[in-house]
Amino acid sequence: MSHVFVSPHPDDAALSCGGLIASLRELGQNVIIITVYSGGPGAGTEMSEYQRAALGFGSKALWPNTEAFDRSAIASDHPVVVGGPGAPWLADPERIVVTQERANTQARQFWQRAAWTRSANITNQETAARPLADGVGGQGTLAVMDFAAADAAELRRSEDERYAWFMECSVIHLDLPDAVYRGYQGDDQLLGEPHPDDEAPVDLLRREILRLEPQTVYLPLGVGGHVDHQLCREVGLSLLAEGRRWVMPAPEMSGRVSFYEDFPYAWWNDFTGLADLPADSLGLPDGVSLEARYADLSDHLERKAAGIRVYGSQIVRLFESDQGLLDDLAGYHARVAAAGGVGSGVAERYWSTVRR
Repeated sequence: MSHVFVSPHPDDAALSCGGLIASLRELGQNVIIITVYSGGPGAGTEMSEYQRAALGFGSKALWPNTEAFDRSAIASDHPVVVGGPGAPWLADPERIVVTQERANTQARQFWQRAAWTRSANITNQETAARPLADGVGGQGTLAVMDFAAADAAELRRSEDERYAWFMECSVIHLDLPDAVYRGYQGDDQLLGEPHPDDEAPVDLLRREILRLEPQTVYLPLGVGGHVDHQLCREVGLSLLAEGRRWVMPAPEMSGRVSFYEDFPYAWWNDFTGLADLPADSLGLPDGVSLEARYADLSDHLERKAAGIRVYGSQIVRLFESDQGLLDDLAGYHARVAAAGGVGSGVAERYWSTVRR
């Protein structure tokens, strides 16, 4: 079974859902994080459909994170002189093309019942049209990164990949530009209403979510009012409004969609329940309501804290220090546990959709 966590930015899933993610992985459940606004200036260019299929992008399969490698570094069994005559064992270029086409056909036939496909690459040579899976961020590479030369967006994406490696889950970066690159300035705008021309990425996220065929989708509740969190919440509400369709793939989403409380905003704003949200911010479809569910973190709070520390670029900005992080985690999760009567005294809370 797969569980999809929609994270507006790198670190949001770890901050808000790190305990549940650790618990699900301990149970052997697949966890996929979709990080939406992970791009910098000029971001937003999507992969072509061919590239997505060639990589199995957004796959339900977990890469062997602890054994990732870059296959482009594997040398040939026999030395080949670049620009020189072809070795006797090499096929003619025309025959290689034919073999590649046949391999692609066989791959498509093999994956035809899956929600995604993986294309063949018989030459193991990476090109713009035919990328290698382990040469793309989030697809298993452990390539060395020059942190000194990385911009803020690239650094945060690398932290997101390290978190996925740490938690043994998968991560998908949609690389839409962060709100600060879409014209929002200052906290009043970042924590205010989305701009009229800034639409929620409904079609893009819906495609990714349905491709993954998850048991449950977790989206931000929008506590604190960050515009990127609000837009991701709107995607969840849009999925609920679609209702059941009898044409695949479009399952009934009520019961599958849950909303998580945005930490640390929920702690900073003394969030106690849905009544603390701005009026009309949810707009649930008729017949759909939210019920609180609690995840006991008694065995996973330390691992959640360790995962958050992976996002080193954010710790001081959010919590001032590592001790500040631990204090805020302990205080918030104790308050949530008290509200839900969780005996261990430490819990995360989720608001699950139910159809009346």
